[in-house]
Amino acid sequence: MKVIMQWTYQASKKPSADFVSDWLDAGTALVITEDLEKAGRLKEVEFKDEFDTTWTKKELKKLLTEIEEEPQDVTVFFDGGFQKDEKVAGIGVAIYYRQGKKLWRLRTNVKLEQFESNNEAEYAAFHEAVRQMDELGIHHQSCVFKGDSLVVLNQLSGEWPCMEENLNKWLDRIEAKLDKLKIIPVCKPISRKENQEADRLATLALQGKAIFSKIEIAGSKEPYQQ
Repeated sequence: MKVIMQWTYQASKKPSADFVSDWLDAGTALVITEDLEKAGRLKEVEFKDEFDTTWTKKELKKLLTEIEEEPQDVTVFFDGGFQKDEKVAGIGVAIYYRQGKKLWRLRTNVKLEQFESNNEAEYAAFHEAVRQMDELGIHHQSCVFKGDSLVVLNQLSGEWPCMEENLNKWLDRIEAKLDKLKIIPVCKPISRKENQEADRLATLALQGKAIFSKIEIAGSKEPYQQ
């Protein structure tokens, strides 16, 4: 969970000043708050999340306790492959997330028929990622989506228009799902090399090899950077 910290600094018989932080991890913001309190320089503080909701320190601590065992810090890799002659698509998804003190990775792929283009396959992969996130109980947070499809990522972020009717249907479906889950997508294009995991899953799907696995990842603070 990310928040902006807004606080008033005031020392005895000295001028006061208001400060606003950059986006911070909510836990980090609370540590900073407690440090300022110990110094005796903190007059007022509040926290604003990505949905423009304002929290007091007490409310934020309670919220973090309540969501501690829910999936957080989500990064998604997606890719779609397409066989034009057979109009068959293979989609691959890898989702990395933190739950409590554990790190997890979910991998899945699907073979789909009656598709028209590689772009449609990429959209289907993104949609499957969001569907899997719903199954995991991911909601009310920003999540990073990484893929090598500039079309999908730039159309989802609103930077490029979507003129094709069949792609617009996928776009509408994805946006409705994201809105329902209150997920803010952070779209980050990556190279094909960086997207090898999702690409491999999509290729295996085209070969008729179905994959679904969820495992805990040990000994890594940032598994999605590997």
